[in-house]
Amino acid sequence: MAQKGFFDFNQNCAAAYDQYYSLNLEEGTAIVEKEKKANPNNLLTAYLEDYEDCMLLLFNGDENELKARFPHFDQRLETISKGNPNSPWYLFSKAGLYFHWALVQFRFGENVKAVLNFRRSFLLLKENKEKFPAFMQNNILYGAQETVLGTIPDDYKWIAGIFGMRGDVKKGLASIASFINTKPANEPLKEEAIIIHTYLRYYLLHEQEEAWDFIMSKQFSYEGNLLRSFVRANIGLNFRKSDIALATLKAAEKLPHYNEYPIFEYEMGTALLFNLNDGAVNCLYRFVTGFKGKYYVKEALYKMALSYYLQNNLEKAKAAKSAVAKYGAKTTDADKQAERLSKREDWPALDLIQAKELFDGGNYQEALSKLIHQKPEDYTNPIDKVEYYYRMGRIYDETNHVEKAISFYKYAIVLGRNREEYFASRAAFQLGLNYEKLGNKKVALTWFKDCISMKNHDYKASIDQQAKAAINRLEENK
Repeated sequence: MAQKGFFDFNQNCAAAYDQYYSLNLEEGTAIVEKEKKANPNNLLTAYLEDYEDCMLLLFNGDENELKARFPHFDQRLETISKGNPNSPWYLFSKAGLYFHWALVQFRFGENVKAVLNFRRSFLLLKENKEKFPAFMQNNILYGAQETVLGTIPDDYKWIAGIFGMRGDVKKGLASIASFINTKPANEPLKEEAIIIHTYLRYYLLHEQEEAWDFIMSKQFSYEGNLLRSFVRANIGLNFRKSDIALATLKAAEKLPHYNEYPIFEYEMGTALLFNLNDGAVNCLYRFVTGFKGKYYVKEALYKMALSYYLQNNLEKAKAAKSAVAKYGAKTTDADKQAERLSKREDWPALDLIQAKELFDGGNYQEALSKLIHQKPEDYTNPIDKVEYYYRMGRIYDETNHVEKAISFYKYAIVLGRNREEYFASRAAFQLGLNYEKLGNKKVALTWFKDCISMKNHDYKASIDQQAKAAINRLEENK
């Protein structure tokens, strides 16, 4: 009688996991193969090798790779099903596979398949938590799912309702935090918990300062680790720390597998553009020509167009702008916005482009210097006038001139409430944050709800999700 499969997160498994979570995929798979030969009945190898497929697909977006690798999903589920159902890893591994591929399918725009796999993962984890409440690894994925479900924008709530899934932001994040805070550094899957928790804190709980402080601490050592370098640079760019992001990417260039992920060139190009560095176009070009996926391509081409325009190379700027409609896909909010903006016959005002890029890079005083002598009436295009008010609000916000920021935000909302640009909606969101900091929760809630009420604008889903998380946070603390 054949021995029943077992689950042992032994030294080989730990080593393979560490390699996968450093984006050293070949090295990780080599260790998995070593474990298969040593312990052919250790079914955790099926779970671990799934990281190779999913990391590669999430970072590189190659549809041909998706077709080639998707059959592995069913094969691994079948393998894990041969294991001991009395192990907490049995259901967890299945749930993890469904979760991994839900993320991949969301990335590739296969949203219906993604929701179905997300639900399967959610239900399996729920069952596993009931059977094995002391198995803390449940908290990582289940906590992440609870958090996301708790911030679903109103327009998408019906999906969760149909499938009987309910979320709780505070509870979900607390579950992940409890795992991180109570388990040692070598605990299985701890790296995953740390990265998931950091992103959720940053984007959904709006604990941006806290998340960034953690990334900059000794607890988040990134040297020699390509994935941690990406996280540091990616959040750095979103948190307007372009100098730190650029230095991180420069160091990552020296790592052996850097060139296997064109997304790093996209990040580098973005960091350089934020500093108005002409070298941005070269990095963005390398991304567009080397990336086999479709997401971020339109945005990268539009960023190239802006960079050329800032260099007064109008011919190349126009060519890059025209290419936006031809290449990539409108999968992400950023790509959708890039295609819409590329259809604008004229260009945004030069000082607004410069101010935006400088601000996004964290160069607040330089950004202010581009706009401080301008007046609203200097802008004849209504789009530029709304953006002027919004940009001034953001600059004053980040330089602690709260009253000025609030005034400019309110003007942006009055002029932009019914426009396609995101300026009015984001201004309302920022007003909510400001009034929350001032201790006026009632007014803060009003602005967060006003933010959600605005329809048909860029980045609606992501802005609504953040506003929803803020509303949940305030209502829980009443």
